Amino acid sequence: MSTTPDAVARDWFTKVWNEGSEAAIDQYLAADARMHGLPTPDGKPLVGPGDFKPFWRRFRSAFPDIRISIARTVTEGEYVAVHCRVSGRHLGHGLDIAPTQKPIDFWGMGIAHIRNGRIVEGWNSFDFMSLYQQIGLLPAVGPVESSTVRSPPIA
Repeated sequence: MSTTPDAVARDWFTKVWNEGSEAAIDQYLAADARMHGLPTPDGKPLVGPGDFKPFWRRFRSAFPDIRISIARTVTEGEYVAVHCRVSGRHLGHGLDIAPTQKPIDFWGMGIAHIRNGRIVEGWNSFDFMSLYQQIGLLPAVGPVESSTVRSPPIA
């Protein structure tokens, strides 16, 4: 098993998300890891597997066929940035709404700090607004009409 940041990030998405392995969370996430940018009631980071697993269970319950495809990674030292596409169908109650059966397809990015083959901190920026619009939790917003957008005058 390779412990390079790129390999750990790829294994994380494959095993934890695509294969649905809860045991892999303990394998790849440090006990005191801080996960930023995931939707939580208080907006605070999730700390360690104990905080992350309930989030993961709810999300996997809502989207049991979730697939995260990595488009590209960029590695610098102990850090890896991951650009990925998330797809699947809303088939479960994990988001406290009835399953809509609707497909989901959105993109996101994350940066992970990897030390000794484990994630010690992660920063997530996924288009959750688009996800919520796709399943009807938020209204879809149409394009802004060009006549209503005014550029400031150039001095």
